[in-house]
Amino acid sequence: MPKVRIYTTPICPYCVRAKALLTKKGVSFEEIDVYMDADARDEMLAQTCGARTVPQIFIGDRHVGGCDQLYELERAGELDPLLTE
Repeated sequence: MPKVRIYTTPICPYCVRAKALLTKKGVSFEEIDVYMDADARDEMLAQTCGARTVPQIFIGDRHVGGCDQLYELERAGELDPLLTE
């Protein structure tokens, strides 16, 4: 299973939804809180070509996007194959 990273803040309902889906699927993930961590936010911006919203989700080296994109992958049946590559 590829490593899953999710950049979040503690006050973001979309982060909660994205983490809930990953948890429901039994996926362990590394959560990186960018709320008060400027270095982590700069890292997120660099890896996402400037995306400022959270969550920002990575599966392996692939930038999935945010919560909506994660759920779109799930609805299309494309999330599980990504998680088992």
